[in-house]
Amino acid sequence: MCTALALCGAEPLFGRTLDLECGFSERVTQVPRGFLLRFGALPPLRSRYAMVGMAAENAAFPLFAEAVNERGLCAAGLNFPYSARYFPSRAEGAHNVAPHEMIAWLLGRCASVDEAERLLRGARVVREPYAEGWPVAPLHWILSDGVRTLVAEPREDGLRLYDDPFGVLANEPPFESQLARLGAFRGLTADFPENRFYAPLPPVGVGLGALGLPGDASSPSRFVRAAFFSRTRLPAGSALGAVSHFFHILGGVEMIRGTVRTESGAPDCTRYQCCIDPAAGVYYFKTYGNARIRAVRLPSEGTCLRQIDPHTEEDVLYL
Repeated sequence: MCTALALCGAEPLFGRTLDLECGFSERVTQVPRGFLLRFGALPPLRSRYAMVGMAAENAAFPLFAEAVNERGLCAAGLNFPYSARYFPSRAEGAHNVAPHEMIAWLLGRCASVDEAERLLRGARVVREPYAEGWPVAPLHWILSDGVRTLVAEPREDGLRLYDDPFGVLANEPPFESQLARLGAFRGLTADFPENRFYAPLPPVGVGLGALGLPGDASSPSRFVRAAFFSRTRLPAGSALGAVSHFFHILGGVEMIRGTVRTESGAPDCTRYQCCIDPAAGVYYFKTYGNARIRAVRLPSEGTCLRQIDPHTEEDVLYL
């Protein structure tokens, strides 16, 4: 399970936690402009834009979990295990796209959320694996360009598109239900609360305005926490300060190993966190085993995918 966050405005950033019980051979992957993307049903595409993000290890196609292109359009796919519905077959005249192709297809063609939305309105997400024997992941997607954020969810009637005013996406339930649930938390505030109960009662400390903020690791609770943290954040005043602040927000929704188990009994945890600066074209990340923030830029040139091992062992700086 995962949480994604998009910040628009003066300090636009995009990122997510990737929560899984095991890895997927993930590598930071750079895709140069002009790289030939070969799809299952769509015509081949020479990518209009360079891209960088985290992807499964694969030299033929960038199987992105999230990425940004050189125009600043970001996208991430999150697990949507109970509600995702894909079409069983292709349709004439539609953009027949498989779930694993979605991010590379959008970022390879589109420079903005508006462009991506127009493309998605003609898209038909089909249940096709990357290769025989591979699973078809149940996903929904969040896209942002620093100005606007969009959520795309594959349901029985096709892709449903939603403007996302909070810039947050978690897993289940569907986005509309997550958004409606926020109405139960209208009283949350970062301010020191007024005593409305009994005059002589002394405060027990700060933070009481957020009493009731859910602290468990479930998807609805992570959605509320991420929305609260992003809405109450203060401007950092510098690019790296904003990145650091962003990672602190993600830390508020991370899964600590041993605290969450899946239905099969496997321990779930946040394998990595990432923060994308779309204006600078930089992909920052840190892993569960290595808390040092590292950065990879968009590729400047090349003809092949470049994949970088994330180095998951701790790297301590002794002073």
